[in-house]
Amino acid sequence: MNNKITSYNLQATIYKKEGYTLIEVLVAIAMFSIAITISTSFFISSFRNQNRALSIRETIDNTSYIMEYITRALRMTRKDKDGSCITAGTNYEITRGEKGIKFKNYEEPSVCQEFYWEINDDRLYESKDGAAGLPLTSSDLEVTLFQFRLSGESQSESEQPRVTVLLEIAKKSPSGTSFSQTRVQTTISQRNLDVMQ
Repeated sequence: MNNKITSYNLQATIYKKEGYTLIEVLVAIAMFSIAITISTSFFISSFRNQNRALSIRETIDNTSYIMEYITRALRMTRKDKDGSCITAGTNYEITRGEKGIKFKNYEEPSVCQEFYWEINDDRLYESKDGAAGLPLTSSDLEVTLFQFRLSGESQSESEQPRVTVLLEIAKKSPSGTSFSQTRVQTTISQRNLDVMQ
């Protein structure tokens, strides 16, 4: 008889420990939900930061390329002796309401070249010999500022010609707003000695 009681008590003890209470299940679900929420928000935050870093890098890369291209061309200009491109006896000329610069480039034969900012689509363009401009910036970048300051550009000045270029570019987001703005300024001196002629 003792065996029956012991066996019954053992079975009763086993049956009591097989399930979970409703409170235990709710606590486990709540802890799981909190862990998933934290890890998901961390992943989303990391994804956003990576996209922002990539867009900043793309903006800086494009700005660097454009500035290198423009400064190389401006450094190698020639004086326009006969006035076929710009005012005779000058090296550079500001155009398009101070949003562009025109000059004779170093090519043989020399070509009249212009860099300008088209405000209608916020892009930079390059034109050679009065032809239609070709875009220098991609459509997902927005030029917000493009200015020049000249010194020593005319024959009457004794200074070596210099051009200060100020460029500000921002990356457009898919929603159309701009972010990751980059601003660069540089001063270029004409490579060839500007002698009186």
